Amino acid sequence: MKFLSNVKEEMKKVTWPSGKQLRKDTIIVVETSLVFALLFYVMDTGIQTIFSWILK
Repeated sequence: MKFLSNVKEEMKKVTWPSGKQLRKDTIIVVETSLVFALLFYVMDTGIQTIFSWILK
């Protein structure tokens, strides 16, 4: 039971982000994920094209 009371006390110290900050951070994560997905797609397509030229 001491563990749960310690958890409860620590959770009181946590500062939660505002709704505005949470939306901003979520948009940044989604945008970054899309950029990396596009980057990996372009790199993968390029590597496949190069290998297909080499193996012809």
